[in-house]
Amino acid sequence: MNKLFAGCLKRLLPLGLAMAGVTVLLAPAVVQATPYVVKFAQQGSNVVATGSGAFDLTGLVFSGSFGSGTSMQPNAGYVSSGALDSVPLDAYTGFAGPASFGVGGPEVPTSGSGDYVGIVGLSTPYGSPLFFLPAGYVSGNVLSNTISFDNASFASLGMTPGTYVWTWGTGAGQSFALDIGNAVNVPEPATLSLFGVGLLLIGALAWRRRRMS
Repeated sequence: MNKLFAGCLKRLLPLGLAMAGVTVLLAPAVVQATPYVVKFAQQGSNVVATGSGAFDLTGLVFSGSFGSGTSMQPNAGYVSSGALDSVPLDAYTGFAGPASFGVGGPEVPTSGSGDYVGIVGLSTPYGSPLFFLPAGYVSGNVLSNTISFDNASFASLGMTPGTYVWTWGTGAGQSFALDIGNAVNVPEPATLSLFGVGLLLIGALAWRRRRMS
């Protein structure tokens, strides 16, 4: 029985590894599968944020048009990134998430570039938290931006390191994530499954070699 099992394993192992590799290479790209994330990092004496990703606006409620003003206020759950020049924005409600990400008050970045994206988690004078995007934004369009606070730290800005997420559905593009001082990326479930298959096959190969030695 052991010889039969070893023979089958010897024939199936290369096939299993090949199938796992082909699955990874040929897995179809998922539309709008790049959730928007703003990552804050300490770079020398400055705090720098980079944002990128796309949104699916399904489920949000249009709240009106505004003009931009790039700034941040941790104790109100407010952060916006992008060029400092004023541009027309569309505002939306209908999401849920944290009301703050620290104790800091209003702060204006030293510099900024790219597409304007902003969110305020604390209820506003308009009655609800608000989410801001460039006027006329179309779901699925990728946005990217940066801001920098020179001669600053998380402590001086009143930011609490961690991950903060606002959501309005279950889709990959239906979230706004703020990542302060973290550098860990969580693999997608499909990637974890393929990784587990690979580990099992490697373990089986090691067991076979021990049995034959």
